Amino acid sequence: MNKVIQICIALSTLPEDNLNNIIKQIIKKSSFTERQIEIILKRRNLSNSQFGITKGAFYRQVGQSQEKFQALCYSWILLKALGILREEDMDVINRLSEQVSVIKNSDVFPEREEQVIIVIQELLTRMCKL
Repeated sequence: MNKVIQICIALSTLPEDNLNNIIKQIIKKSSFTERQIEIILKRRNLSNSQFGITKGAFYRQVGQSQEKFQALCYSWILLKALGILREEDMDVINRLSEQVSVIKNSDVFPEREEQVIIVIQELLTRMCKL
């Protein structure tokens, strides 16, 4: 996993301004929609976003977001309990998450954004290989 440490160090040297595009790319590859992420952030008091939708539609999406979030947690528990998700895999995910968290509000050049996404994709492809 020395490669992971090198990549995390490289990610931490990125400038700190705006990473919206990287977050959007990660959302596209996740099982959540951008709206669902916005709703989860709002419900966890991590965002003050206002939504231009009816109350009924908002609460329907809150329910869908909560179901997906729970399903993700059950999947995480299952994969870990069965030994499919190993401790070193968890370390990789945690390190990548920490680095993305640090640089999410950074101003990153488009070339660097692409590099970050490629690194994340390569690590996850290796980790998820069956």
